[in-house]
Amino acid sequence: MKKAFAFVLCYFIVFACIAQEMHLYPSNWFTGLKNSKLQLIVHQEGIASKIPMYKLSAAGMKLADGVTLKMVHRVENPNYVFLDLVIDKNAKPGMRTFNFGPVQVKYELKAKHSGNGKTRVLGVTSKDFIYLMIPDRFANGDPSNDIIKGYRDETVDRSNKFSRHGGDFKGVEDHLDYFNQLGVTAIWMTPVIENNVSLMHEWGNNVAGYHGYWFTDHYEVDKRLGGNDGYRQLSDAAHKKGIKIIQDAVYNHVSKEHWSVLDPPSSDWLNNWPAFTTPHHREEVLFDPYSSAHDKKIMLDGWFTDHLPDLNQRNPFVANFLIQHAIWSTEMFGIDGWRVDTYKYCDEQFLNNVNNALYAEFPGITVFGEAWVNSVVGNAYFTKNNLNAPFSHNANGVIDFQSCFAMLSAMNLSKGWTEGVNKIYMTLSQDLVYKNPMNNCIFMDNHDMDRVFSVVGEDWDKLKMGFNWLMTLRGIPQLYYGTEVLMKNMKTTTDAMVREDFPGGWKEDAVNKFTDAGRTAPEKEAFNYLSSLARFRKTSSALTSGKTMQFVPKDGNYIYFRYDAKQTVMVIANTGDKPAKPDWSVYQERTGGFSRIKNVVTGEVKPLEGFEIKPKESFVFELMK
Repeated sequence: MKKAFAFVLCYFIVFACIAQEMHLYPSNWFTGLKNSKLQLIVHQEGIASKIPMYKLSAAGMKLADGVTLKMVHRVENPNYVFLDLVIDKNAKPGMRTFNFGPVQVKYELKAKHSGNGKTRVLGVTSKDFIYLMIPDRFANGDPSNDIIKGYRDETVDRSNKFSRHGGDFKGVEDHLDYFNQLGVTAIWMTPVIENNVSLMHEWGNNVAGYHGYWFTDHYEVDKRLGGNDGYRQLSDAAHKKGIKIIQDAVYNHVSKEHWSVLDPPSSDWLNNWPAFTTPHHREEVLFDPYSSAHDKKIMLDGWFTDHLPDLNQRNPFVANFLIQHAIWSTEMFGIDGWRVDTYKYCDEQFLNNVNNALYAEFPGITVFGEAWVNSVVGNAYFTKNNLNAPFSHNANGVIDFQSCFAMLSAMNLSKGWTEGVNKIYMTLSQDLVYKNPMNNCIFMDNHDMDRVFSVVGEDWDKLKMGFNWLMTLRGIPQLYYGTEVLMKNMKTTTDAMVREDFPGGWKEDAVNKFTDAGRTAPEKEAFNYLSSLARFRKTSSALTSGKTMQFVPKDGNYIYFRYDAKQTVMVIANTGDKPAKPDWSVYQERTGGFSRIKNVVTGEVKPLEGFEIKPKESFVFELMK
């Protein structure tokens, strides 16, 4: 009892210190945006009683130059007020002071960036090649920010796979030339928002928020990565090198140490349950014509874990908070695209609303929904599609788990009516359900999965086959960091097993795989092969914007073509156990008029007729006359 009382007393002392300081969300805003409305959250102990009770006309009240107050919302918690503001279209950037009787609120309006749509906020398309990384595990360019005094977790320990390791934005920026060498055109980092959390107990381990998915303050980029300034500097440097930035969003939940959980504005800020309730993860209930309201509620409102409170996006204040943060981040840091975590667990109308707000403010921006689903229909449901479904989603594309599962099956299995290369064939045959499958992000592994090189038994021929498919199938290819140098491991009991440090990212590392000299012969072969393929893809109109034609696999042999009026590319793989000589008469629709094939990686040219492919071989050829 004494321990419990001491904990509660300590909690309220800490909270009292936090609440006495005024916090504003968003922390600043912008002039020149298309949407002139802003809902400003003011958080301070007792603030509701300090703000006068205004009787506002429809025209509102002028607060400062170019800023009009339209409404003051008071909520259950007297430590908050929500201010509806309008920013005049002719408002000039600069500091403002809002006077509310005894309360003064200082607020900055920054100018909208003139480079939007030209040098930043460009969108991500099928012409891009995405590199996914966990910044804490990639490279440490600034050891001075490894420990931030006052953060709940001040530990950096590379010997502990559950601790922070010290990677940061400077480490990423230091290797922009490496990405150019590899052929990467876009970087997707796991979330960069502040994770000022204590160690969390997960699956029997005390885990730090190194991966970034446990938000504590949306308007602070984690200082251990470099903070807001470091993020902006990385984005600017990346764009100058022709590399786009994809931000990882989490709308579904926050950390239990987020300010809005420690001091909730209202009782319906979160999706609350009488007892801890976790989702059943069955996305089918959202489009199943026979599903129950009970199952839908469990899916959408359940908590992932007991330390990740589920946000109620049906609450308009919650929705506005999240929507404005997406706009703020895009404008503040020049974000080109958004990958939205746990997409299938969010309120569906909210998702469309936040996407529409981004599309309206930043035409051309890209949104991928991340939904780990069980079917192609499930994949398509969460993007623009051709389904007769009860709800129509508006995301540009999805993280395409179904093509991932198909490639993994094809790399490892030589036969099967619905497995092996037949699984790729069948998956692509269902593309009719998408409005535009070219907008899907395709991949072989990620930070939540076994590493692909281990999945294929460390077999280079199989991985090479996967590289060929990844870089030539329809969609936007995404590579998980380190795959290009054959990083490996299985998750076994924890995700941390597949989130190891990139060798060479720390000055004390014995080897540096960012350099050719630091790679083994097999690693050099993998890196050089993939980079050559990426360079070809970057200049290939057939691969980046062309059509697809595939032929029914036979005896483990699978051939498809990417083509347009200018170019025809053939991708061929033999997953069977015997050499094969394709009967080119079968493929006349695409090979007619061509007599030679050019290996796009080696440049070797040989006759089409008489070509033989051995077991486990795969090639990408450009057809020549």
